[in-house]
Order: sequence, then structure tokens, then C-alpha cells
Amino acid sequence: MKIVNKPTPKIDSINLITGKPVYTDDLVLNNNTLIIKLLRSPYAYAKIKSIDKKAAMLVPGVEGIYTFEDVPKTRFTSAGQSYPEPSPYDRRLLDEYVRYVGDPVAIIAAEDEKTALKAMKLIKVEYEVLEPLLDYEKATTSNIKVHMEEAHTNYDIGYNRSKNLASHLLYTKGDVEAGLSESDVVIERTYRTQAQIQSMMETYRSYSYYDVNGRLTTIASTQIPFHVRRHLARILGLDASKIRVIKPRIGGGFGAKQTMVCEMYSAFVTMMTKKPSKIIFTRKETQVCGNTRHAMTLNVKIGSDKEGNIKGIDIKVISNTGAYGEHAPTVTGLVSFKTFPLYEKIPMRMEADVVYTNTMVGAAFRGYGATQGTFAVESAVNELAEILKISPVEIRMKNLVEPGKDSYIASGSVKRCIEIGKEKFNWDERYPRRVMPDGKIRGCGMAVTMQGSGIAGVDTGSATVRLNDAGNFTVQVGVTDMGQGSDTVMTMMAAEVLEVPMSEIIINTSDTDVSPYDPGAYASSGTYVTGKAVVLACEKMREEILKTASVILEIPKEDLIYCGDHVENADGTKSVTIKDLAMKSVSFDLRNQLTTSATWGSETSPPPFVAGFAEVEIDPATGVCEVLDILSVVDCGTPVNPSAARVQVEGGMAQGIGLALYENILFDEKGRVMTDSFMQYKIPCRKDLHKMDVEFSRSYEETGPFGAKSIGEVVINTPAPAIAAAIKNAVGINFRKLPITSEDILMGILKK
Repeated sequence: MKIVNKPTPKIDSINLITGKPVYTDDLVLNNNTLIIKLLRSPYAYAKIKSIDKKAAMLVPGVEGIYTFEDVPKTRFTSAGQSYPEPSPYDRRLLDEYVRYVGDPVAIIAAEDEKTALKAMKLIKVEYEVLEPLLDYEKATTSNIKVHMEEAHTNYDIGYNRSKNLASHLLYTKGDVEAGLSESDVVIERTYRTQAQIQSMMETYRSYSYYDVNGRLTTIASTQIPFHVRRHLARILGLDASKIRVIKPRIGGGFGAKQTMVCEMYSAFVTMMTKKPSKIIFTRKETQVCGNTRHAMTLNVKIGSDKEGNIKGIDIKVISNTGAYGEHAPTVTGLVSFKTFPLYEKIPMRMEADVVYTNTMVGAAFRGYGATQGTFAVESAVNELAEILKISPVEIRMKNLVEPGKDSYIASGSVKRCIEIGKEKFNWDERYPRRVMPDGKIRGCGMAVTMQGSGIAGVDTGSATVRLNDAGNFTVQVGVTDMGQGSDTVMTMMAAEVLEVPMSEIIINTSDTDVSPYDPGAYASSGTYVTGKAVVLACEKMREEILKTASVILEIPKEDLIYCGDHVENADGTKSVTIKDLAMKSVSFDLRNQLTTSATWGSETSPPPFVAGFAEVEIDPATGVCEVLDILSVVDCGTPVNPSAARVQVEGGMAQGIGLALYENILFDEKGRVMTDSFMQYKIPCRKDLHKMDVEFSRSYEETGPFGAKSIGEVVINTPAPAIAAAIKNAVGINFRKLPITSEDILMGILKK
């Protein structure tokens, strides 16, 4: 391979660091764009008895104010999922009930922001304040019902409004009860993972207008343009063919923009007023009115014999979906889907209640439920190993899945990741703890994880390749580059197949009028699913070029050789350059501009693996905990762009450290988020990140493009359980609730 698997700068890297890319707000060219602001609920749960907007409507410059009485009654889900979506249709554009602090009450459209805010203050709302349900662990038995009406579900997901259940899940493999009864040692532990904010730099925003042909166009910072188009069509009662969604450059997503958060407001206002409109969430709105990782309580029972051969694992989960059920069944399902196969031969069972509460909405976040499941299961395995006096490495080597013909694992090896990491991390020298000359204590821990590569049997990606008259190629895809570098990876793979420099590839992405269908950027599917479609479309293009050259050279196609910049016969005596071929193909003589397309979806979801190792240093006098060294050994098949893959891993480790030690959404007793800015909500900064190492354990996935599997999500899963184990080994205390703050550690030490 000449291009793939070579460290390559992102194609937009220079423009990014010089501030040139255009984001959603840069594309708002109309000076008469209406500015949208949302009046939001101050209460966690209330019924709107009346809204008086007469005074607000008199403010000069106000174009419209819309309440639940003015908007469509259609219920929908905002989840970015392929149709039929598994998430319940449980929300309206505006509802007479508000279900969390920040739930929209009214949409204000005005000529400028100052006018909109002035009008907002004049809207009088009379609420019937209801007692909120804030404790998700009590949701199923509470007398408070978060939703008054039944939601539509496309199929049975265990929805039960009377128990505040957005979904109920049960997955089993093998006889768990028998396995536990046969065990010499059975432990049962409860772990709690917190909600976490994606903290992308660009806040939620969208801009809508009618184009010259009368089609409603929405430009949005979204990971899911095709799903947004379908959702808007349902909400607004329009045919999807009348709507266009464009995704420009995105300033991050991490799953936050796999949910449609603000697009419906600008689209609705433009539909009502026929004028362009835009909405930009403030940082505070993004912090408290967007979506989060699901907080979960996970009770794990695990049993084994005295030698550490695990006999059964039983997991019971309570997952907080908040006010609405976006991604409710799917996120929680991954607690089992991404832990069961790791321990393939061990009986496992997971039963989960995904519950409504009057808090902000749980939705997609990098890792998507596998993160929470990994923390619980890997922490339980670590605790079991300690009781059995077996090292965490040894117990995993006894029980983890092996690749094989009849195995779920077709490529790669998590055990190989452990072996590499054990050596690179100097595990035997560091484990379990070291007391330093200054009295500080260093402890180390480890964990393993897997994820998937796309959603098997569900999502597909498409690609279209065109040979331009200038002899270069345009590759059109719908996958969304949100900073992870998918535009670069698609370009690399197209250039590799077509045997041309990357400069000969124009990548064109994420415009529902122009791009072929793609579900978007989620489920670790970009490189694996859409990338394979690019490869297939480019291989078809090579065939079409050979067919055209055959006509031009009057030589059978089978006797021609594709050489990247030209096509020639076997002895090289006749040839035609791609530039000449391209011009001839669009000429009157041939009249056949070459365009090829491919759509691909996988019947499997080959897992990438990570073995994660961490060493922490704790000051026993203060409890201050620092992650001094962290290593991820990653098996993602063949890294298409090792540079970008390495950055992905480092970013995931940083977010994992935040999950483990810092990030937490704090509510007051009335359900108001107190951590509503980056001053209060702490994410890791540069000084919190010390030594971070990445190693690749290379394998080849037969179904993936150039042997690639995914890497985007899996990298966030191991830091939390590895750090928790490292803290335990340092100070002798098991912390089973995230985040593990320095205050928690100090109080734990003082109570010993």
C-alpha cells in the first residue's frame, strides 16, 4: 500500500489551524435572518396552565412567538437512528408539560437577539408546578409519572409509562444460575457511573431558509444529516423530498450531535415565517439543555472457581434516560453487547430498566453504553482477582475470548493486546503499588474492552465516484467529519484504489441533496462502513475506466492494465492517459461521463480491542490523585491513517480520565444543573494529562476496507476501570462510584 497505513496529515489541517473552515454560522449570509431564542422552563416538572404573549408580540421587531398551542402535535424521537428507530416517540416540538429545567416553553423569533430577549422577558407563563422525579434509582416505584401520555414505539422495547420505563431489556447467554451455583467464590458489587457532558467546542446551532426553488434548507452542526431530514419531515408534516440538510464543518460532537437538538426550531420558524432563521445555543444551554451520557447503576454478580475460571456474570442495570427516551434501549443494550463477547464462553445475563426522570436527556456519547458496562464488569473482574489472589492479567488470560473459526471474534486478539501492554508498561515492576521517597503512593491497574464497527445488519453507507473532465476524481459520501478525520481517511482509501495522489481526489460530503445516503457519524462506522463503500465504488471506477480505454484504444478490456495516470496494453505500445480518457468520455463521441456508486453494510460488526493500563500517584495527606502514566494497546485491524488513529486514542484516554476523576453534573434539590459552564464543569486540561502512550496491535479484518476495523469509540472505555483499580492498589480502597475525586480519596483514607 502506498497511501493507506501511512501517517498522513488531515487534508484540512492547515486550514483548521489558520481558522479558514466555514462552520454553520459562517454560512449565514442573509442579513435579515431571524434570531431564535427559546424560553425555557425554570421547573423540573410542571404543567403550563396559560401563556400570555400579547405584550411580547408588541415589541418592535418580533416576528413570531410560538407555544405548545401553535406547533404540530406530532410526537417524535430526536435520536439519530435508522428507521424504524428503536427509541420511543415521546416528545413534541413544544408540550404543555415541561419535564426538566430548561425544557423549551416558547419559541421567540425576532429581528435580532436583543429584541428576542426583550420579548422573552414579557411572556407570562402560569405553571402548575409538579413534584419532580429526580432520583433515577427510585423511578420504577415512584408515584410520579414523567409522561402523561403513551408514546409510540416502532416495536417492543419494553416501554411502560406507568413504571416510568422508556425501555426494559433482558439479554442472556448460557445458564448463569448454574454457573454461579458451581462457583467457589461469588461476589456481588454495585457500581455507579455518572452522566457526562460531551463538551464539544462548537455549541448546538442551525440555520434554515427557503431556496430559490421553494425547498426548506437547514444547515446544521450535526452528525446525522439524513436522519435530521427524516425527523424534520415528520415534525413539520412535509415530504422529505422538500427538505435539504447540509452539514458544513463541525466543531466536535462526540455523540452529542447524534441527536437532533436545535434543527427543528429554525426549520419550524422558517416554515411559519418564510424567512431565514437561525438558532445558536449558548454554552450554558449546551451544558444544561443538550444531552449527556446515561448515568447508570450497575449491580454485578460474578462467580468463579478457586483458579480464577469465571463461571457466570449477572448484571442488573438502572439507566437514566432523563426526560425523554432518545437512545434509551440502544445505549443501555451496549452494556451487554460489548461485554458479553469478551467473555464469550462464560454464561452472562443482563437485565436493565431504562427509566424516565425529570432531568436533562441521556443520549449518545462516545462509547455508547459500552463505557458504563466496561467500568462495571472490568471492575468486578479486578475485585474478583484480588480476592482469589490472582493478578488482573492472569485472570483475564484465563477467561477472555480467543479468535477462531467458530468464534464471534474473527480478527485480532485482546490477549495479544494484554501481552504487548504488560511488556510496554513494565507491569511486573509496577504492580500493585510503589511507595515513593516523598511518601506519595503509586498504584497501577488495568482493564480491557471491545466495541463494534458499525451496526451489523442495520446501517449502510454509500459512496459515489465521478471522473471529472479534468482527469481528477470527486468522491461523494454522506459520512460526517466532525474532527475525527473521516474526510482524510476516505480520500486516502480512494487514492489508494485509484492509484493517484490524494491531491487528485475531491472529497464532497454531507449534503442530503448531493451526497449518497449515509446514516451519519456514529456507531464507529465511518471508516468501516462508508470506507468500504468508497473502496467498492472506486474499484467499479477502475473497471469503467478500463472499459472506456478499451473503446478508445480498440483493445479488449482484458488486455489492458490500469496504471493510475494512464491505461496501457501489455507491452506498453498503446496507452491513453486518464486526463485524455476523461475528456473523451464527456465528449460528443463517447457521451458517457464515468460515475460509479456502491452501497455497503455489514452482516457483522467486527470488534476492535483495547488493553488499557494506568498508573496513578496519590498524595495520602491530601488525596490528590494524578494519572502519571496511561497506555492503550489498540487492535483496530489495519490503521488507515496511523497519525489520526493515534490522536483518536489520545483523545479517548483524555475523556476517559475526565470520566474517572473529574466530570460530574451536579443538580440542586429542584433539579437545576449547577455545573452549567466550563468553570463549574471540569474536564481534563493539559496539566491533568501526563504521559500518554499508544501502541497498535495490528491485525487484518477481512470484511473491512484494507483490513480496518473501527477506533473512534473503543478508546474511551478502559481508563475509568483501570484508574479505579490503580487507586485501589495505591490506597487499599475500592471506589465504585464515578468520578473518584481527590476529596473522595482523602475521606476514604481518613475513614480507614
